[in-house]
Amino acid sequence: MPKPAATGPQRHGSASGEPIADTLTRDAAGVVLALRRISFLLERALESSYRIKAFRGAAATLGALGDEELAARASAGTLQDLPGIGKGSEAIAQAVLRGEEPAYLVQLEERESAPLARDGLDLAALQRGDLHSHSDWSDGGSPIDEMVMTAVELGREYQVLTDHSPRLKVANGLSPERLRTQLQVVAGVNRIVPDGFRLLSGIEVDILDDGSLDQEPDLLEELDVVVASVHSKLKMESAAMTRRMVAAVGNPRTNVLGHCTGRLVTGGRGRRPQSTFDARAVFEACAAHEVAVEINSRPERQDPPDDLVTLALELGCLFAIDTDAHAPGQLDFQQLGAERAWHLGVPAERIVTTWPWERLLEWAARR
Repeated sequence: MPKPAATGPQRHGSASGEPIADTLTRDAAGVVLALRRISFLLERALESSYRIKAFRGAAATLGALGDEELAARASAGTLQDLPGIGKGSEAIAQAVLRGEEPAYLVQLEERESAPLARDGLDLAALQRGDLHSHSDWSDGGSPIDEMVMTAVELGREYQVLTDHSPRLKVANGLSPERLRTQLQVVAGVNRIVPDGFRLLSGIEVDILDDGSLDQEPDLLEELDVVVASVHSKLKMESAAMTRRMVAAVGNPRTNVLGHCTGRLVTGGRGRRPQSTFDARAVFEACAAHEVAVEINSRPERQDPPDDLVTLALELGCLFAIDTDAHAPGQLDFQQLGAERAWHLGVPAERIVTTWPWERLLEWAARR
């Protein structure tokens, strides 16, 4: 049986639910743990990326100090002389070094650490992995190792790294050369991750206007998982959008159809109506080619809408409950997708993210 995925960090807990108050130490490791926990809670609440970047930067700066230098600077009141260390991060460090739980962390735990979902927690616990996540190689906010560390803490057995493809320049999409370099990084990460976890290579590849995929075909063959998504011309006429999506689903390198309607229903990016297309034709193609329909767990997307999830279920589609995380704390969004799937009656055996990675890779390579 898989280790159950976290259903939301517990009060005064780490990402895995281990009590922070019991794990903080009066040294650099304890300070970093507190700053990472603050960042995680802010990320899962979709708080300001500026503040989150500041806390994660402070964790990196203070974590690079030896315990003696950290203590000496704290005693001398010179922590703010370091780059990226402000009044707030200094206060957190000082509290930890005094053996206290920082007041700001206590406040965040009380406000933000409850489970994100109320229902479907049993289905959330069956999720072994996540097929859609981003790092700072494209438009994510954190390096690969931080995303991996959080996935491990959340009890994942695997995480797929799916940074964007070249033509999405606004998201710093990966050129073929950069993607090849990233594959080497992924291989290096897998040499040092804990037993029972694996980082899988992947991409969120743009579906171009004619339905082709925005990356070299031979390079796509090298990846473990390919998520294909529409990011441009979302208002394309219905018949043309249908042809575009059906062509992408029929591409033998496509494994997952990502956030298929492109809608936004809430959040700081505003609202965006869903694209129009013949959903029956698209989902029939998904079922025929064993391409999973993504249930995107981001609260501002909730994509596909409930009626389209129901249609895909009736047509025999597979599903992937993915976070589309752009920051470590957003990896906890998976419980939101599981809650929707549970309410809509999607059975666990039809959800590929409940499968062990060996079965997942066999499915992804079948075409």
